[in-house]
Amino acid sequence: MPAAVRGGTRTEAKPRAKAPPSSGKRPSARRSAPAAPPRALGGGLSPKQGLLLGAAVLVLALVGVLATGHRGEKLAHAIGAGIDGKFGQAGFRLAAVHVEGASKMATPDIVAAAQVYKDQPLLGLDLETVRERVEQVGWVKEARVVRLLPDTLVIAVVERKQLAVWQHGGKTVVIDAAGNPIPEADPGRFPNLPLVVGAGGAEHAPQILPVLAQRPRMMQQMDALVRVDNRRWDLRMKDGGLIQLPAVGEEEALMQLEQLDQRSRILELGFARIDLRNPDVVAVRPRETAPPGELPAQGA
Repeated sequence: MPAAVRGGTRTEAKPRAKAPPSSGKRPSARRSAPAAPPRALGGGLSPKQGLLLGAAVLVLALVGVLATGHRGEKLAHAIGAGIDGKFGQAGFRLAAVHVEGASKMATPDIVAAAQVYKDQPLLGLDLETVRERVEQVGWVKEARVVRLLPDTLVIAVVERKQLAVWQHGGKTVVIDAAGNPIPEADPGRFPNLPLVVGAGGAEHAPQILPVLAQRPRMMQQMDALVRVDNRRWDLRMKDGGLIQLPAVGEEEALMQLEQLDQRSRILELGFARIDLRNPDVVAVRPRETAPPGELPAQGA
C-alpha cells in the first residue's frame, strides 16, 4: 500500500547501496586526529625561540671572553684604527687648524694645547678630548671643536677678558674679569691694564675696578690700586698723591670725591693725601710746596 506523505507529493525511496566486500579488517570507528603542534619549552618559548636565545647567550659569552684582559678594547681599537687609516688614505687627513674667537697672543697656546699634528687622520680625532685640552689654557673660558671635512679642524673659543695686572709676593700676573690668573699672558704686553697690588687684590679687584671705570678722569691719573690689609683700597696716583678709600661704601666715597673735584678741581691741582675713610668728613692734605726762591729737592 502506498505511503501517504504530507503535502500530497510522493517521493520514490532510493535503493540501499550495497556494502563493499569485507577485507577481513574492521574499519576504524574514528578518523585520525591532526598532528599536535610542537610543545613549547619551559617559560612558553618555542624551539625556534630557544635556539635564538641560546645563540645570544653564546655571543655574550664570547664578548665576555674577549673583554677579559682588555682584549675587547684592543680589538675595538684595532678595528677603529684600521677604518681611520682607510679614510686617511682617502684624503681625510689634517691639513689646517682654524682658531676662532681668540687673540693673536692666545692662538699659539691654544693650538699647542690641542696636541694635533699635520697629516693626522681627521676622523680618528677625539673631539671631546681636544676640547678638554683647550679649556685647560688660561686664555680660554670655553671651547667648541668641529671637524670640517676633508682636512680642517675648527677650534672656536670664548676668550677670558683681561681685567688687570696683579702684583704680589714678587710675582706679576694678568688676571681675568673673575680675578683668576692667566698664566700664559705676559704682563709686559698689557701696559694699559690697571695695576693691582697686594694680597687679596686679585680676588677683590673685580668689584672695585668697574666702579672706577665709570670715572675715566680718575682712572687716567691712577698709577696703582693697592689692597691694604686685605680690607680696603688705596689709590696711588701718578703724581704721588694717595686716596684712601673706606672698607665699606667705596662707591659713595668716590662720589664725594667727584663732588669735591667739581668744586675745586683738586685732581688737577694735586694733593698729598685725601682720606675718605670717614663718611662724614673728607680730609685733604695739600702737597708740600717749596718756600719762595728755593727749588724742591730731587731724590736720588
